[in-house]
Amino acid sequence: MRRHSAFTLVEILIVVVILGILAAIVIPTFTRATSDAQANATLTDLVKMRRAIGVYRARNNGQMPPIVEADGDPAVQWGPLVGQSGEYMQGPPVNAWVGGDNARKVAVIENYEPAADFQTDYGWIFDPVTGELYAASFDATDKPLPRN
Repeated sequence: MRRHSAFTLVEILIVVVILGILAAIVIPTFTRATSDAQANATLTDLVKMRRAIGVYRARNNGQMPPIVEADGDPAVQWGPLVGQSGEYMQGPPVNAWVGGDNARKVAVIENYEPAADFQTDYGWIFDPVTGELYAASFDATDKPLPRN
């Protein structure tokens, strides 16, 4: 008589349950890491654009850059700040926290006060009065607002 060695059904079920528990612990960590990366990438682009605006103003006697709301090519919205010359930035910034089609869109709003609610209508807000640039769906201290 030959004896076959194999796993029993109970042993396999125990392994599957342990793997399920580990997956339940690990998956939320990856989701949080993705959200953190999106917020950090947006904050990095915000700092770069604020620096580019400051350099532009210094080179142009305090004049504000011609940032406009425009549909279509996002590079048109940023005027001379974004372009192939790479003098300020080679490509338009992306608000990865907002995401979607409007992540590159700029809203020009005079006397803007950061909102308290998450929105996806545009990625950036430029205040032509103060020359300040804000990331949409971030608060006044540049912290991301909770997604709905």
